[in-house]
Amino acid sequence: MTDSDILRAMVDETRRFTREELVPAEELVEETDEIPGGIIERIKELGFFGMTIPEPYGGLGLSMYEEASVVIEIGYAAPAFRSYFGTSNGVGTLGIIIDGTDEQRERYLPHIAKGDLIASFCLTEPGAGSDAASLSTRAIRDGDDYIINGTKRFITNSPHAGLFTVFARTGPKEDRSAGISAFLVEGNAPGITIGPRHRKMGFRGSHTADVIFEDCRVPASALLGGREGLGFKTAMRSLDHARLHMSALATGLSLRLIDEGVNYATDRRQFGKPIANFQLIQAMLADCEAEALASRAMVEKVSHMKDAGQPVIKETACCKYFTTEALGRIADRVMQIHGGYGYIKEYQIERRYRDVRLLRIYEGTSQIQQLIIAGEMIK
Repeated sequence: MTDSDILRAMVDETRRFTREELVPAEELVEETDEIPGGIIERIKELGFFGMTIPEPYGGLGLSMYEEASVVIEIGYAAPAFRSYFGTSNGVGTLGIIIDGTDEQRERYLPHIAKGDLIASFCLTEPGAGSDAASLSTRAIRDGDDYIINGTKRFITNSPHAGLFTVFARTGPKEDRSAGISAFLVEGNAPGITIGPRHRKMGFRGSHTADVIFEDCRVPASALLGGREGLGFKTAMRSLDHARLHMSALATGLSLRLIDEGVNYATDRRQFGKPIANFQLIQAMLADCEAEALASRAMVEKVSHMKDAGQPVIKETACCKYFTTEALGRIADRVMQIHGGYGYIKEYQIERRYRDVRLLRIYEGTSQIQQLIIAGEMIK
């Protein structure tokens, strides 16, 4: 998509869908921990499962800037909605797009783009989180097959997934990242067990669970790209994209929180006038607005850089670090503006406060982003 009018129309349609359909459904999702089937069908109709998938495979083929523009709008609603199709656009699919064989792309991408096949990303383990290169899941060659054994942790959408991109060690542990390969494992493969859903602090409606592989036998054709040793590079390239996507989400959530802060401050009266008239409240609102504007500017600039083919390892880490930390500060200020009302469920600010806390942890913690940024600077 390169036509600005088409992009503007898609952004406008996404804004209407988010505010007229997703936002009104938030309370039901919070109560039931499930996204309504009708909402999922609408997400399919709008093509959100295939935002990053190239058009020849049935996707929308959005550029990074176009994707970020849409995600900012989706981010205005509770993040569980985006999470349901997020892995099918990001880490669960990008490996196939980047390094998959023609056969692998043709087999899976059209079904993912339609939303008929949920893709999930199996990298994190009980003993390998930020240090992804230390993973211990193994894939051992056995004739024309591989046998996979290991446990993956905090796997988003694993209870719904029909396809897992699984990172496993095919070389000796001393090889670290060079010994890691990626496999496309279908959800019905023998030897896969999905653990109980994690009971999380927030993100109701978004489901994560452990995925256990016990003598899970897959054909050699499941090896991503058909070569061993590509896995870690694939994961890191996927995460660069995912961090920009998360930065756009953080920006959208910031805008929602600011709107709620302004609305409350203009309605709530103390000392005979709206609290928005008090300068200390105004200062908090101004800080929120400035940080949200900076977040959007960073996301848009780095998205354009990525689309232009420039190296953006440092810049995507900067985006992820700044936008999610800013979001945390914005959520805290808006809760403070609400005072005691912000702490009770009726006003829903406490829910957003819980939800946004995760963004500083997943797709690489803020501390990992700092290390990436500094490491790139020193180079």
